[in-house]
Amino acid sequence: MKIISEQACFGGTQGFYEHTSRETGTLMRLAVFQPAEAISRPLPVLYYLAGLTCTEETATIKAGAQRYAAEAGIILVMPDTSPRGLNIAGEEDDWDFGTGAGFYLNATEEPWVKSYRMESYVTKELKELIDTEFNSDPSRTGIFGHSMGGHGALTLALKNPEVYVSVSAFAPIAAPMQCPWGEKAFSGYLGEDRNKWRRYDATELVKDGAKTSPILIDQGMADQFLAEQLKPELFDAACRKAGQDLTLRFHDGYDHSYYFIQTFMADHIAHHAAVLNAKN
Repeated sequence: MKIISEQACFGGTQGFYEHTSRETGTLMRLAVFQPAEAISRPLPVLYYLAGLTCTEETATIKAGAQRYAAEAGIILVMPDTSPRGLNIAGEEDDWDFGTGAGFYLNATEEPWVKSYRMESYVTKELKELIDTEFNSDPSRTGIFGHSMGGHGALTLALKNPEVYVSVSAFAPIAAPMQCPWGEKAFSGYLGEDRNKWRRYDATELVKDGAKTSPILIDQGMADQFLAEQLKPELFDAACRKAGQDLTLRFHDGYDHSYYFIQTFMADHIAHHAAVLNAKN
């Protein structure tokens, strides 16, 4: 792992790093915030998955999470959203498919199948890297994200409850099989068999019996993508029927931006800290 930069931040260290990924076959970048306590003892780890068009820098710079992670004693990891520089035909054509739009799945269709493996990258390779290179406690791992990254956080937590013991999301794509973003991504990466799509749809996973720890979701009512793309009401209905613990909060006046995320970041870090630090 190569250090790109490291800076002092809230008594700890905000670093940017690069490594060659076995899952994607590319160089992958990530940001890691380490509280001061990481020098002396293993700390829980919280992974943040960003949304469409974002990189490892987006939330690191805009979300305002480091202050709260420092106070809670939690390592914060923010990976990139997709492999880059593959020169695949069509990879750069659309902002919501290809580069910056990995959707945290393992593609099964050509030409994406070899490198668009963000599910395995996040759940296996990245976790192994963090648990090897940083002073982390592997048994205390949480995950959250925004929009496409909220989709990723929900699906990865539902499929890996033994790995992610806490989960939350900001404005997630909660039912991707029933929205244009999801249909475009899934048909391109996974093909036309909609049965293959179900394992990457949080609403369908809950319907199929998957469960995880209590979920916190915050959603802005002025979000321009709420009605067409996000559909939290479908996820809420599935959770109610299945008995999955969900706190879904709607907020008047807030949109899809990082101003919304900044506003409620303290609540999300506290949600995770209550679970992760209780296991210490």
